[in-house]
Amino acid sequence: MAIQRALVTGGAGFIGSHVVDALLAQGASVGVLDNLATGRKANLNPRAAFYEVDLRSSEVDRVVGAVRPETVFHIGAQSSVVVSVRDPVLDVSVNVAGMVGLLQACVKHGVRKVVFASSGGTLYGEPEVLPCPEEHPIRPLSPYGASKEAGEAFLRAYAATFGLSGTALRLGNVYGPRQDPNGEAGVIAIFGGRMLRGEPVTIFGTGEQERDYVYVEDVARAFLLAAEEEASEVYNVGTGVGTSVNALLRALAPLTGYRLEPRHAPARPSEVYKVALDSGKLQRRLGWKPRVDLEQGLASTVAGLR
Repeated sequence: MAIQRALVTGGAGFIGSHVVDALLAQGASVGVLDNLATGRKANLNPRAAFYEVDLRSSEVDRVVGAVRPETVFHIGAQSSVVVSVRDPVLDVSVNVAGMVGLLQACVKHGVRKVVFASSGGTLYGEPEVLPCPEEHPIRPLSPYGASKEAGEAFLRAYAATFGLSGTALRLGNVYGPRQDPNGEAGVIAIFGGRMLRGEPVTIFGTGEQERDYVYVEDVARAFLLAAEEEASEVYNVGTGVGTSVNALLRALAPLTGYRLEPRHAPARPSEVYKVALDSGKLQRRLGWKPRVDLEQGLASTVAGLR
């Protein structure tokens, strides 16, 4: 079912702007809600209507009423584990209270479906099984992971109480063009930016910690596929393969011409050591598969950083 009208929270950000582009390419009318705290005007597609509004503001209700979306893609968030450890109250105010206000507006204005950007990289804690399936126990180590768990719980509650269909996508470590190389999250963009500038990079801990890196255009496709489904669901979105920080550094060095040795710092608190996501359910139900492998994706990301 083609989407006619959509609202994308965080649509001036990294992932959100790619979802906006994919929706517009399908002919949808799109509104973007973003406070530009981490999003950038340069990421905005000029064919989308832009509302510079904070998720925590009462103005969210007005925007949902103005856009009249049948589908809301809720991607706007405080998205850094490090920030969540430093300021858990901020994390909860954006990721939990902000989301509940948005869901309330969705019910009021007759939204059919909400697709929520959850976190496969933090929800499961240290997985007992790799790649990790959706049935794995939820036990986040960080306030950020806890706020995403709460977001999923509210999504289920609004489906049960108000009949608002909601699907949570538990994303791996998303990377690609437009990721902020100066932000608090996104190791590929941070490393790539520093390496292109000839600046030293810092590895926290041993560098053997692993993440499931999934390319942003593949992730955008998962959002659109999830929106077409009437049912409320939970899906992992990843490649099923973990890649270490040390391996990333080795892969990025020839792409950036980098020759310095990395610096080392103590491991960060609340960070998962190794995770990879089993996306078999998403493949079986909706036919999604990652199309861009890490080698292609890193080359594209570095080209964008240049």
